Amino acid sequence: MNTQEFIAAALAEDVGSGDYSTLASIPAKTEGKAVLKIKENGILAGMQLAQDIFYHLQPDAKFVLYKKDGDSVTQGETAFEVAAKVHTILMAERLVLNCMQRMSGIATLTNKYTDKIKGYSSKILDTRKTTPLFREFEKQAVRIGGGYNHRMGLYDMIMLKDNHIDFCGGIEKAIEKTNEYLAANNRSLKIEVETRNLEDVRRVLATGNVHRIMLDNYTPELLEQAVEMIGGKYETEASGGINLDNIVAYARTGVDYISCGAIIHHAVSLDLSLKAQIA
Repeated sequence: MNTQEFIAAALAEDVGSGDYSTLASIPAKTEGKAVLKIKENGILAGMQLAQDIFYHLQPDAKFVLYKKDGDSVTQGETAFEVAAKVHTILMAERLVLNCMQRMSGIATLTNKYTDKIKGYSSKILDTRKTTPLFREFEKQAVRIGGGYNHRMGLYDMIMLKDNHIDFCGGIEKAIEKTNEYLAANNRSLKIEVETRNLEDVRRVLATGNVHRIMLDNYTPELLEQAVEMIGGKYETEASGGINLDNIVAYARTGVDYISCGAIIHHAVSLDLSLKAQIA
């Protein structure tokens, strides 16, 4: 689903057969202005999507931008001013706020994680723990907050997780069958394999033909041993139980990536409002 398809579907869900509150009280040709106000400190995200929503409803809407995506904002500041038909402003209001508040909350939390490990080589990754049909924008917010994206979905990277390995009959068999499948179908995808202990790591190293080894639910001490065992032969990724309180201990191990679903699914929306600007 591209941006325009998302906007059309989201507006159809919200507006339905008509915005009757506005239709009943405001003449159709009435022009107006509104300002997006920051009501809470954080990192701003979703400015382009907000403009796209207004332009979808009214291509000649006019914006004055005071902030951009990734800006650190404080309570009381103004992000943008929009001039359009009042019907446009009122129909766009809730969708714009829902999207920007969610994205800004994710960017703000991601930024807290990335700030924690400044000076270390590890990079923060998101996961597929996202809101259905809003994944592209949530992952965009992660990038705005200073993080990096893992795979977008099931189609752009192979990840052999515990269930794949168990159903297939073991790590070696899962890796071998995956490489055979990719060769037979002329597909070029990176392969990541989840490991649960150091013995799993040894088995992956002995089998080879992967790109990244996931080290799932390791303690920082075990993770350090695993990273040393792998010795830079493959990319390394730590996951499971990592939060703001312990992330530095994981970054100290030298692991390449730290994946953290919490930067999306634990993010709290940033408080914003769209208010009529009355001369």
